[in-house]
This record gives sequence, C-alpha cells and structure tokens, in this order.
Amino acid sequence: MSWVSTRTYYDQINRMVQARVPPPASAPLLIESLDFSLLYRVTEDSGWEDASRVLCDSARRLADAGATALIIGANSMHKVYDDVAAAVDVPVIHIADCVGEKMKADRVTTAALFGTRNVMTESFYRKRLVAHGVDLLPPDMGNVEQLDRIIYDELMHGKVTRNAQRELKTMIAVKEKSGAKAIVLASTELDMVVDVDANVLPIYDGTRIHAQKAAEWILGG
Repeated sequence: MSWVSTRTYYDQINRMVQARVPPPASAPLLIESLDFSLLYRVTEDSGWEDASRVLCDSARRLADAGATALIIGANSMHKVYDDVAAAVDVPVIHIADCVGEKMKADRVTTAALFGTRNVMTESFYRKRLVAHGVDLLPPDMGNVEQLDRIIYDELMHGKVTRNAQRELKTMIAVKEKSGAKAIVLASTELDMVVDVDANVLPIYDGTRIHAQKAAEWILGG
C-alpha cells in the first residue's frame, strides 16, 4: 500500500483498459490512498487488529461511494482479507486467487514465493496458491530477511539499486536449481527489480495479474 504500489496499479489498469478500448478512454476508478505509516511492517496481533479496522473502514467508504468491486493493493494486507470481504457487500478480488488461477491454467505446479516476511512464512497467502494446485518450495530464511529489507527499506520508498537487482537474480537462479518451475512475485513493488518478461524462470507478477483482473472487471469480463 505504498504510494509506489498505488502508482503501479493505476498505471497498469489504465494501460490494460486502453489496450481494449482505444484512447481517450480510461479506467473509472475510486482510489483511497492510505497513510502507509499506519500499516507499515505490522507484526503484533494488536497491529493487525488496527490494520483490519483501517482497511474495513476504507472498504466501506469505497463501496458507499459506488465501487462495484474492490482490490487491496498490497499482498501482506491480504492477511485481513476475510475481515474486509465481510465488511462490504461487493466482491473483494483476492490477489493470490488471481495468481493461482493463472498458474493452474498454465499448468505450473511447483514454484517459489517471493515477498515480505509475513507473505513468505505465514499461511494466508500460500494456502490460496496450494488450493489451485501449486506446490510451493519452503521459504529460505536468508531470502526472507533480504527481501523484507529490499521491499521495506528501498522499493517502498521508490529506490531501485543494482545491488537489489543482482540479489534477486541470484535468488531466482538458486530456486531454479532447487526445482522451482516459476517464481511468484508476491510483493507489489518487486517488479521494480525483477525483469518480469525476461528471466531464467517464468515470473508470475501478482500486481500485474491482479491489475488484469481489475481491468477485466471494469470492462465487463
């Protein structure tokens, strides 16, 4: 839910809409850009309770303003997805289900998951992919620490470094040797340091796939 993530979603959804509806058409969107300092690196149960309240309140405001479907522009905040979905009467499109559906269609059965610490180590995201038939390699805790630092301390501030790009290339190469057939980017900022379209393994960028589902919703399927 960093401003970087919001920018990426807005750009990608509009580009996908314009690919099907010629300019000057653009995507009709309601965006609530939250103060990320209220949601940053939540670890304690009380922090997740606060995050749930913030997101549920936001979801209600958007639904009341006329949104016919919602997306949560952050992988980690899908930990409170069930609370948000229960708070409104419109669909909330789950990012991991979008990724899982695409991987199932592509017959990808073994993958490695890259994201923040809670996404990589907890079950709320992983179990959604497993439900779509995707077997996930266990997280490497060295990768977990590196990725958490890169995402929170660099990418969420709009900072892209060659060192981060090299580190991600190395991680992907190691996962390929470990048997992964694909990489899931389960952080909305990781495409800033990973070449989604040209890598040693197929890259499933959750942000792009999520944005595609949102664009399809806007265009009526």
